[in-house]
Amino acid sequence: MAHSSRYFSTSIFIILVATHLPSLVWCSSNGFSVEIIHRDSPKSPLYDPDSTPSSRIRAAAERSRSRAIYFRDAIHRARMSSSALPMDDVNNFYSEITPNTFEYLMSFYLGTPSKKVLAIADTGSDLIWVQCVPCKECYTQSAPLFDPQSSSTYKTIPCNTDSCSLLPQSSCGSSSQCDYQYGYGDKSIVEGYLSTETIGFDSNGGRPIQIPTILFGCTHQSNGTFDKNDAGLVGLGGGKLSLIRQLGSTIGNKFSYCLPSSTETSATSQLNFGSNAVISGSNTITTPLISGSPDTFYFLSLEHISVAGKTVAVGKPMQARESAQGNIIIDSGTTLTLIDDNTLQSVESSLKSSISLPQVKDPNGVFNLCFDISGTEASVQFPEITFQFSGGASVVLQQSNVFVEAGQNILCLAMISSGATADSINIFGNIAQQNFHIGYDLDAMQLTFAPTNCATQ
Repeated sequence: MAHSSRYFSTSIFIILVATHLPSLVWCSSNGFSVEIIHRDSPKSPLYDPDSTPSSRIRAAAERSRSRAIYFRDAIHRARMSSSALPMDDVNNFYSEITPNTFEYLMSFYLGTPSKKVLAIADTGSDLIWVQCVPCKECYTQSAPLFDPQSSSTYKTIPCNTDSCSLLPQSSCGSSSQCDYQYGYGDKSIVEGYLSTETIGFDSNGGRPIQIPTILFGCTHQSNGTFDKNDAGLVGLGGGKLSLIRQLGSTIGNKFSYCLPSSTETSATSQLNFGSNAVISGSNTITTPLISGSPDTFYFLSLEHISVAGKTVAVGKPMQARESAQGNIIIDSGTTLTLIDDNTLQSVESSLKSSISLPQVKDPNGVFNLCFDISGTEASVQFPEITFQFSGGASVVLQQSNVFVEAGQNILCLAMISSGATADSINIFGNIAQQNFHIGYDLDAMQLTFAPTNCATQ
């Protein structure tokens, strides 16, 4: 396999998953739950004890903007036909390479005997990837690299197979194995072998979960600004290569999560699969998941936003042209909510007229609208903000879903501009999703919201 010496300035996390239906090794009801950890949690290896709420939100804003660029580029690339592109044109083929903009981490086990991997949990990706030995020109990671030769269940996939053909770009290696090659805009290349292996999870119910014969990317070359604590990614997107689609009917094509408030630093989040992901009750609301391109992303149709009962129309951004009625992406890996310039200005205007507090500048230079709450915190009244999605789904956001602490006694609207309407990428971020149990049903193509205290779930 040829190796490239080019380096690139963004992090890459690749996950390759199977399209055949694996058997799951656990008892009873085909439902299980695992723990996911926010990157800023004290339980995270990335935790910085010297960080402050304002420094964390400033860093999250930068990641949110980078994340929006990733979505925009992916939507652009999805319009192209990769089958018509030459193998050596790494600028042109669609790449599932994501920058270092993740928010949540999880652990899984790989191989037999199993090795623990700290991974990114990402609803904006489909692929699964780990760094393998031998690894030439690879970034340094704290944990040992996965050694496929030490696992009795590791197998490479031959080229000219259905599994190999699902990759956006692949070639035939010297031993007729399926080589995957992913390029980035600066012409850097990532290369590895498409392989199968047993993946396992620690279930919160105490039962170990093992999933045999999962396709994954065993990477033998990688460069970039990876964090040494990270060794992979679990793709939870809607595309054919995702973990969710791979598990398929064995989990009813269902998963869910419940993200506690960022102020609940000791709380952990739950990622649920199968029967554990079913959400019911009188307070649940559902909205259609809209088919879009690429099918990795979860598109919704946002009809309008209301502020204190006043309706704000929503523009039709770039992704809507590729996803029928879909005009916003729901994403656990983006912290802030991004909406187009015109819509954001209208929301801000409505808030200004509804909140009788002094306005101040954001000391971090991130947000447009901030209020001084010194001396009045106990009596501060913020108007109700509702995101009205299609199907009659009115998602009422609490103050903690809409405002963040940007400094001492300073609260700012946790929404930023995604740009001019025509080129914008609207994203419903994870602050807005906190304290909702959110379920994805990929059979029914429905998304369910249920207000929940996720810290005690």
